[in-house]
Amino acid sequence: MALVTTAEVCDANPQLIVSGELRALQPIFQIYGRRPVFSGPIVTLKVFEDNVLIREFLEEKGNGRVLVVDGGGSLRCAILGGNPVVQAQNNGWAGIVVNGCVRDVDEINGCDIGVRALNSHPMKANKKGIGEKNVPITIAGTRICDGEWLYADTDGILISKMELSV
Repeated sequence: MALVTTAEVCDANPQLIVSGELRALQPIFQIYGRRPVFSGPIVTLKVFEDNVLIREFLEEKGNGRVLVVDGGGSLRCAILGGNPVVQAQNNGWAGIVVNGCVRDVDEINGCDIGVRALNSHPMKANKKGIGEKNVPITIAGTRICDGEWLYADTDGILISKMELSV
């Protein structure tokens, strides 16, 4: 996203905001990882207090994609920890956005990847492998579909129906 902020993208594209092609997530996420600015095509996942499918996705090559996980907003356990984030970094994921909690915050903050989550929690998730891949999800007041684009910086997170030329 080359030095263009999410605020500048919003200012330059009012027509995309009005049409709904460019949406901002509600400001509910904490910033983790060493990469506060990241962007890429979205892969969606819907789980609840279970991290098996998250780990499976992050074991794949990321190719600059962003994994967006609807964890149901649960604050009862962490669905993302340090090991999968290290793996995501090593596999070329641009970022991970979790509508839920993370743990191993110091380890995550040492990784060269962008991570957003609601908060941290010391308890680990279940390992049942239940969830839905590549489905439309709704988090932070916004519907997000597989293949859309995410742009994140310290001002917030934008979702676009198409890649923006900025």
